[in-house]
Amino acid sequence: MPEIRSIVRERVVTASPDTSLTELAERMEAEDVGSVVIVTDDRPQGIVTDRDITIETVSQGNDPSSVTAEDVMSDDLVTVDAESGIFDVLRAMEESNVRRIPATDSDGRLAGIVTFDDFVILLGRELRLLGDVVEAEIPPYEHT
Repeated sequence: MPEIRSIVRERVVTASPDTSLTELAERMEAEDVGSVVIVTDDRPQGIVTDRDITIETVSQGNDPSSVTAEDVMSDDLVTVDAESGIFDVLRAMEESNVRRIPATDSDGRLAGIVTFDDFVILLGRELRLLGDVVEAEIPPYEHT
């Protein structure tokens, strides 16, 4: 079974637990991402998404500069080993109802992140290759 190492994004936007939501939002905008992994000593502790920031500030009426990542990050962070199989990661995403999962190395340090979008792109590429194989094996279509 293919490992997620083939699609894991090694460049991950990170922050410390004491980072304000304002700063997190600025990082997300600058890096064009929808989440920031919260780390301590290179080990993932939680994740904050753009949705978390919106719900915590706008809907709750909080000042984003006074709320920190630790205040809103997921407490039950789901991680996977960077050597995990693709289907194991998809199963973990489904069971945990998450769209992003940090990948860790054998020492528990952040090795990357895998997102639902990465799987959609992978599936699209694989379907395109399958289509090419099928198309090469069938007679050409006659259009009238």
